[in-house]
Amino acid sequence: MTWSDYDSTSCSIARTAQVLGDRWAVLVVRDLFNGVRRFDALHDHLGIARDVLTKRLALLVGEGLAERQPVAVPGERTRHEYVLTPAGRDLRVVMVALMDWGDHHRAGQDGPPMRISHRDCGAPIHAHLVCDEGHEIEPTTRTELAPLPGARLRSA
Repeated sequence: MTWSDYDSTSCSIARTAQVLGDRWAVLVVRDLFNGVRRFDALHDHLGIARDVLTKRLALLVGEGLAERQPVAVPGERTRHEYVLTPAGRDLRVVMVALMDWGDHHRAGQDGPPMRISHRDCGAPIHAHLVCDEGHEIEPTTRTELAPLPGARLRSA
């Protein structure tokens, strides 16, 4: 069997792309990671249309990546903020990998605009691949794809 014999919609990448396959969804998750949590602050920082932001936040909440939580400020009406759930926080490695790729392939003339550092030691953080035996997987390392029970053959 070859990769093309399998239903591509059952792929974990395809399922993830259904949630994050849109520029705005990725940028909302990025801002949530960086502490921008209120609707108006997200709207202002991203420059996104309010209806698009509403849909992306509803998608992230519906998919279990973010939660809408009330925030009571004395003397003001209750407002809400959005926080990442454990499933949303698990996207950190994905976001760092996207940032690493962008820093390498899309940085402007002045270089990358930001750096993520380990708060304890100050060293830069990067995404990297390792196998379960601890071997580093480089871009040129040969890999193979093996179907698991969740794989589905394409229908004819």
